Amino acid sequence: MKLLDLTLDISEDLQVFPGTPKVRMIPWNTLRHDGNNSEMLFLSPHTGTHMDAPYHFCDDGLRIHQIPMDRLAGEAALLDMRRGPGGRITRRDIAEWEERHHAIAGGSAVVFRTGWHDHLGRDDYFAANPGLSEDAAEYLAARGVILVGTDSPSIDAGDAGSFPAHQILARSGAVNVENLANLERLEGESFRYVILPLRIMDATASPVRAVAIL
Repeated sequence: MKLLDLTLDISEDLQVFPGTPKVRMIPWNTLRHDGNNSEMLFLSPHTGTHMDAPYHFCDDGLRIHQIPMDRLAGEAALLDMRRGPGGRITRRDIAEWEERHHAIAGGSAVVFRTGWHDHLGRDDYFAANPGLSEDAAEYLAARGVILVGTDSPSIDAGDAGSFPAHQILARSGAVNVENLANLERLEGESFRYVILPLRIMDATASPVRAVAIL
């Protein structure tokens, strides 16, 4: 069995969403003085490759520790939909992909490869990222999709304002996984995945270790 890591490195240099505190790694113990080496890690749970719980945009939605285990591993449809700055993935785009490949079934996971991962570290990474249109989010919600992933920093486009795709999918109970890495190394129209959040009680999100099983 081969595994492909789909996770960004967490470090103090990692680009974070505007207004979010940067990652801090604070040295704590040292082997010389304390008998062990350790550090304190300070970061938002929405940092790097992470999973949004429905509670992030829905007060009565599941929190991250409540996400059912069967959503965290399975088969995901991989939709290659590369977009430029501010590009939208629409309902029609998804429907046309289904016509060429296969229908997206209820209870399934969908991952979008936008190519925006190449912009990581640039000024436009968060400001101009591509994302889902409202009708695309409504289409996925109506289909009963349980997980939506992307190599973009958000399922909403950078200029989407009030995060409509987040709101629509949160109300449907879906989880979002953002800032996925290495999607360009996946072949075909689907892949097996394991995406595990930390069990942080009552949190809106968690960093994840996302892995494709090849």
